[in-house]
Amino acid sequence: MLPVLEVAIGDQVFMKVIPVDLAAWKKAGHKTLLNPLKERLEAIRSEGVPAVVIWEDYWLSRRSVVQSRLAAMLGKSAKIPARLTLVRRIDNATTMGFLEANHLNGGTMSKFRYGLFLPKRYYRVLPTDFAFDASADELLVAVATFSNARIFEQNGSPFRSHELIRFASLLGTNVVGALDKLLNAFIREKSPGDIMTYADLEWSDGRSYKRLGFEERGNMPPREAYVDVTHMRRVRTLEKAGHTAGQLPVEYLTVYNLGSIKYVRDIKINENES
Repeated sequence: MLPVLEVAIGDQVFMKVIPVDLAAWKKAGHKTLLNPLKERLEAIRSEGVPAVVIWEDYWLSRRSVVQSRLAAMLGKSAKIPARLTLVRRIDNATTMGFLEANHLNGGTMSKFRYGLFLPKRYYRVLPTDFAFDASADELLVAVATFSNARIFEQNGSPFRSHELIRFASLLGTNVVGALDKLLNAFIREKSPGDIMTYADLEWSDGRSYKRLGFEERGNMPPREAYVDVTHMRRVRTLEKAGHTAGQLPVEYLTVYNLGSIKYVRDIKINENES
């Protein structure tokens, strides 16, 4: 039986966490634990209890990000109304730096990058013990990145489809309405036909995307990745880790995520014109 940790006060359970130990994963043999892990997660969520899967390597190497996401889910983060922020395009260096510090999977290449900035006059909404540079004129509190367009022909006209690649809020914060505001800025500027994205099953059942007008369009199967067990660093391919394809280096362990749900938001003409 897979272990389950509960976050509770008295008899009320607010969340359940399924930890994945890499030694147990290795002993079980790669994919053996995948189905039981997914079934256990789905069973908990079917009871109406939020549940997440936390891998050992993420806990050891990205603990601050994991703790921030858990705090946001539990309503324990500093709340920042997105209506107080300003949205604008940001450069690649700013984007990568923010995502490396605030997204579980770090940064990745993207074509279009948008940030939400909290002006100094609204720093008063932050808790008095919140650590940040209070002398700065603004604070970057959320980032969303998008792919270049894939262009198809639809009804005799070009149809532009983009992917929402990354979204992250500043550690310790919950920027209420952030993704909606960032999406709307992108829609106004680029006029996409649709926007697609993926909900990571280990952390989400996708309901937040549904609230933003996305529709479920199928499931993506588990994907493999490689964990450097010495430094607890995860990479998608061995080539990115500096190894040639083929034989797996001794210090790397093959892992699989639980897959994801594909979501698509069809952009209506009046959205692009608003």
